Amino acid sequence: MIEKPNLDLEKAILVGIISPKQTKEILDEYLDELSFLTFTAGGTVVKRFTQRLESPDPKFLVGKGKIEELYYYVKNRSISSVIFDDELTPTQQLNIEKYLKTKIVDRTGLILDIFAQRAKTSYARNQVELAQYQYILPRLKGLWTHLERQKGGIGLRGPGETQLETDRRLIGKRIKRLNARLDKAHKQKELNRYSRKKSRNKLVALVGYTNAGKTTLFNKLTESNQFAEDKLFATLDSVTRKNVNPQHGPILFSDTVGFISDLPTQLIESFKATLDELKSADLLLHVLDVSDPDYKVKFSEVNKILDDLSLTSIPQIVVNNKCDLVCCKKLDSLKKRNHSQVFISAENQNEYEDLRTSINEVLFKGVFQGWVSIENSKGNIRSLLFDLGCVKEETVSPNGTMFANITIGNDELDKFINLKGFEVCDDKDILFEYTNT
Repeated sequence: MIEKPNLDLEKAILVGIISPKQTKEILDEYLDELSFLTFTAGGTVVKRFTQRLESPDPKFLVGKGKIEELYYYVKNRSISSVIFDDELTPTQQLNIEKYLKTKIVDRTGLILDIFAQRAKTSYARNQVELAQYQYILPRLKGLWTHLERQKGGIGLRGPGETQLETDRRLIGKRIKRLNARLDKAHKQKELNRYSRKKSRNKLVALVGYTNAGKTTLFNKLTESNQFAEDKLFATLDSVTRKNVNPQHGPILFSDTVGFISDLPTQLIESFKATLDELKSADLLLHVLDVSDPDYKVKFSEVNKILDDLSLTSIPQIVVNNKCDLVCCKKLDSLKKRNHSQVFISAENQNEYEDLRTSINEVLFKGVFQGWVSIENSKGNIRSLLFDLGCVKEETVSPNGTMFANITIGNDELDKFINLKGFEVCDDKDILFEYTNT
């Protein structure tokens, strides 16, 4: 497949292998994603190369004939980068770079490069830097430039120490410092989670494949303006904001980093503290781009990662997003097959009522909005309601009975119904009380 190159971007070619474990159809899907990753990183794909192999070549990953084909193509068309879909070993990357005489990047390196571009906060930058160093360390032998030159001086260098050993030592020290910083930040996040648990607020985390529309939905639910873009990994930092819609109960929504197939091990390790935020969630909103032809595969990939992170025990609502991009006939068919799921368009706020109802049902067994009466001698009950922050309006009848208009979860309302001096009523009951006093 010939891509339409953008002349303003860095020219790249993609390379993938068809193996007994990976069919041509699956490889095409991965290369489509790799092409999008390349665009996100600032490159444009000129051409794709594939080869069918029983097993990867230990020296070049691809066979001798294919590596020669790549050499002449790169030489004649001034290709800046050759991007491999498979993760290359340090030896393979070094051999290919020497042979092709151009920049060689594998899937992991490309994702790390995107993360480095997207990281905005110091916490995210530290996480990405740690992942990069863990990736670079075994590949130092093939790097032409060094991270840092050690200053000369008596006693500052071991006997016979090479520049390579110096760089390894410097990286090792840097990794220790980064780990110490992240541990400190992780402890602070644990304190924040503990404080949150003591409050009445429920935590709802948005999870899903990258570019599924999580941040757009998050912005609509919380009236935030977090950066959202039609590119992969637009969000790297977990952001938590309070719900502002009165039709919801007391909820904190958390936007999280998107997942992707074959998420690099280094990223999982360095982003462990961020992913740990998910473990304290009361509910996961699994946002799915239903307009994506490969949405089923991506749905399975996300569930696989959630399983690896031991998060499958947390209640989950599947939110089929971008329904406005799906034809009516297909959408009706999907709704019939998946009647327990929610279908919305985050951009246009279509069908948000179904989403709110589902969230409230899971977290609070539904939400009660209406009037209650409290006897004038039950000031403690009134105080509890105000402490919960669920009183929207109150009025007192001439005989001293207080009426409160409240929004409260049915689970909490059940506790009040069992108390003497507290009753659920409606507007007619209030009018009746005033008429008869």
